[in-house]
Amino acid sequence: MTAGSGVLLVLLSLSGALRAHNGDVTARETCKAGFSEEDYTALISENILEGERLLKVTFSSCLGTKGTWYETNSLDFKVEADGTVFATRELRIPSEQVAFTVTAWDRQTAERWDAVVRLLVAQPSFAHSAHKKGKQSAALDASQPPSDMLLPWPQQRNANGLRRQKRDWVIPPINVPENSRGPFPQQLVRIRSDKDNDIPIRYSITGVGADQPPMEVFSIDSMSGRMYVTRPMDREERASYHLRAHAVDMNGNKVENPIDLYIYVIDMNDNRPEFINQVYNGSVDEGSKPGTYVMTVTANDADDGTTANGMVRYRIVTQTPQSPSQNMFTINSETGDIVTVAAGLDREKVQQYTVIVQATDMEGNLNYGLSNTATAIITVTDVNDNPPEFTASTYAGEVPENQVEVVVANLTVMDRDQPHSPNWNAFYRIISGDPSGHFSIRTDPVTNEGMVTVVKAPLASGIQMSFQSTAGVTISVMDINEAPYFPSNHKLIRLEEGVPPGTALTTFSAVDPDRFMQQAVRYSKLSDPANWLHINATNGQITTAAVLDRESLYIRNNVYEATFLAADNGIPPASGTGTLQIYLIDINDNAPELLPKEAQICEKPSLNAINITAADADVDPNIGPYVFELPFVPAAVRRNWTITRLNGDYAQLSLRILYLEAGVYDVPITVTDSGNPPLSNTSIIKVKVCPCDENGDCTTIGAVVAAGLGTSAIVAILICIVILLTMVLLFVVWMKRREKERHTKQLLIDPEDDVRDNILKYDEEGGGEEDQDYDLSQLQQPETMEHVLSKAPGVRRVDERPVGAEPQYPVRPVVPHPGDIGDFINEGLRAADNDPTAPPYDSLLVFDYEGSGSTAGSVSSLNSSSSGDQDYDYLNDWGPRFKKLADMYGGGEED
Repeated sequence: MTAGSGVLLVLLSLSGALRAHNGDVTARETCKAGFSEEDYTALISENILEGERLLKVTFSSCLGTKGTWYETNSLDFKVEADGTVFATRELRIPSEQVAFTVTAWDRQTAERWDAVVRLLVAQPSFAHSAHKKGKQSAALDASQPPSDMLLPWPQQRNANGLRRQKRDWVIPPINVPENSRGPFPQQLVRIRSDKDNDIPIRYSITGVGADQPPMEVFSIDSMSGRMYVTRPMDREERASYHLRAHAVDMNGNKVENPIDLYIYVIDMNDNRPEFINQVYNGSVDEGSKPGTYVMTVTANDADDGTTANGMVRYRIVTQTPQSPSQNMFTINSETGDIVTVAAGLDREKVQQYTVIVQATDMEGNLNYGLSNTATAIITVTDVNDNPPEFTASTYAGEVPENQVEVVVANLTVMDRDQPHSPNWNAFYRIISGDPSGHFSIRTDPVTNEGMVTVVKAPLASGIQMSFQSTAGVTISVMDINEAPYFPSNHKLIRLEEGVPPGTALTTFSAVDPDRFMQQAVRYSKLSDPANWLHINATNGQITTAAVLDRESLYIRNNVYEATFLAADNGIPPASGTGTLQIYLIDINDNAPELLPKEAQICEKPSLNAINITAADADVDPNIGPYVFELPFVPAAVRRNWTITRLNGDYAQLSLRILYLEAGVYDVPITVTDSGNPPLSNTSIIKVKVCPCDENGDCTTIGAVVAAGLGTSAIVAILICIVILLTMVLLFVVWMKRREKERHTKQLLIDPEDDVRDNILKYDEEGGGEEDQDYDLSQLQQPETMEHVLSKAPGVRRVDERPVGAEPQYPVRPVVPHPGDIGDFINEGLRAADNDPTAPPYDSLLVFDYEGSGSTAGSVSSLNSSSSGDQDYDYLNDWGPRFKKLADMYGGGEED
């Protein structure tokens, strides 16, 4: 490319650190050993992953790089043979930069050269990087906010007539995590030529994943140069892609040389270790010393083996039986080799061990790694460690004379070694008592008994014989019927749950001690709580009658127990019992359930969130870690809500939007366990969204609104309550008014204004009038009659309501106020006499109605007679209003 040509820039906004790839050694006219630069600089993120490539240093020894090796003065960074600098562990850079020295050694000459490497921590405000002499740049990490880095295209310059090619910029790889959930398409990079300021540029990409199978994994916007990934990546399907980016004008003419883009798929821990076999069989001799090799189990992980995702570690979970020790074997965590770790293997006591081996990735981290299990069956092989033992110390037998090849006696022995094996076969010989060799002992190959046989005839008569003789005493033992017994009691078998009905499990047979009585043994069930098993009555074979479920209530510690009965047909019959224990290996047959079912959250997302978890009836490794997801349908679920993962078993449900109207929402959540294969379940959680106070607690009105009633519904309910109360109040008022009209009639004047002839009821008991301070001035004519005269014209009766129209009468002239109550009564009398609607004169004229049911007696018998000894002097104490009465009645005797 000539000077002045365009520069093609790559703008990176993808998460992941930029790493350098192999570059060419700078062309030089003369060869001089050393680094191409004395000082290397790279931009890195604050967080660095283990094994992450940062940059590449270039060293030339003039003889190639075979004899050169590198080292650094930092334990955190190393250099590969090609000069690539990488991190040896996961780091967090606390300062703005890290500097260390890289040393190159020449193995032939022992010379050394040093170069300084500076790693600068990229800041969010970093917009671009300039290409300066002696420095090499990298890119930003995904943890920083997206920013654009400009990477100039290689150029050539002419200086002093010498043509020198500048060191190329290294376009760092683009890292894409596998199993991304989108949304797609997802932008990776933006390709831009600086010539697009002058002419329109069209961009395109070629290579595997673009225009070659698999097609359309990556796409590019031809006008803007933005490059996208269109679907989730799978590292196990393809780990990297090599694309070439092209820039042409609108006529198809090349504007820039193609640029290479390397896309690496970042591995995620999405594959569980898988054992090559589910059941491994091995053997070890009894009596073996600790450290004896038994077998090797192997599990493979499809994840990246150079990272913790694919590093598998092994451990022994359980050993059955735990005799004579619970840790008879151990396993190499890295190689999977199983060896003995304790002495005491004895085939005569334990013939077989069942060991459950677990393989976990993430270097065996049980909190974050995925696990799987396999079964290792270790058989203890027999060695000749038990001598044969005679069952009796003396045997008796007889034989006729002059006969050979006759069995005289059977010698029975017991050998605890493996029956019918070379270690069990007995060999008999006579050590004394038969110097002439008349007898021999042969071994029965079936029963292992020794058969004493005559091989020579006895001496003829006339031979000198001893006067001593030896006689054997034979004791006959009477046989009685003994009960059958199960040799292995309790018997333990292992199998996976969910086996179909009719599956043969084992043969649980009993032994009858009465071997010579030829008795038949019959089998039956004695205890089968879940009715899962069936036993053959003649041979004791046990089969399943139903599906065995490890999560059943009848299971205790993964073990199901059933008891069987073996009975013979002797006289009297005898029976024995045996217990069969079935250890059920869990399979992933239960989907997780979401917890809790109901929750409450504020209508603003910043106040609180809902912690959710899951419950699974299965056991590890078929339970957590769980995956909590929101379904795509309906779309409002993902638009309104979001889920944040806390750890393997818990997550948080919170609002995605800034505000959600109060109410009850059914939020579907899909929970997936870690079983193989995994099971999912979509559960509904009822979320009450309500207004909250400053403490994040629902208000009272908010709780009502959250119960499902909106503001308009609450206002309508309140209006209905007010109307109902108003109707009740009006009904009560109407009833009281009706009751009042029934018992009383309208007064001449309002009762509140008329205080003259009213009887005041105080509803109290006390002394006489002398004991109370009454204001008797109310009995006098009021000072003014304006409130009476202001009423409608005419005189009204106070005892009844007029029927027709009220006649108009001339208003009586206003008279002076009478001085006492007598004048008022006379005025009323005259008004009544002149009233044409009044009843006859001899009828009772009601001046006022004070109600019915008075407890006072009639006062009609009172008269004005002054006879008697009544003392009226107390009238003098009633005031000036009653002075006239006091004068009339008080001093009668004196006059």
